Amino acid sequence: MIIMDDKELIREAYKVQAYSYSPYSGFQVGAALLGRNGRVYTGCNIENASYSPTNCAERTAFFKAVSEGEKEFVKIVIVGNKKGASEEERDYCAPCGVCRQVMAEFCNPKEFQVLLAKSETDYRTYRLEELFPFGFSKEDL
Repeated sequence: MIIMDDKELIREAYKVQAYSYSPYSGFQVGAALLGRNGRVYTGCNIENASYSPTNCAERTAFFKAVSEGEKEFVKIVIVGNKKGASEEERDYCAPCGVCRQVMAEFCNPKEFQVLLAKSETDYRTYRLEELFPFGFSKEDL
């Protein structure tokens, strides 16, 4: 099993960001999710004119992975910016609350890493528990 390093995962997230369907917001997001099996599952945001059926890049990656049988994950890289933004205009793009809830369903919040990247060399790493304190999980049922 080959594990991708952070820079490779960031490159994968930027590649898939180009597929973003975001005609309403113009905000393109890409995600690269590393499964415990060593595979990388990617996703981009997909908007809809009525907005509520819109799906985030992070959830697209998770749903692809789960639909292919993977349910254990190591980390995710998230990149996002307005279409056409220069590298200097990029900022860190944190996952929304719904995406954090989906991550909590499948990931150990103390171990799962969330990388927010501006570039291959400028990124921040968080544990899910830092981004989603007091999250609701199956242990709460």
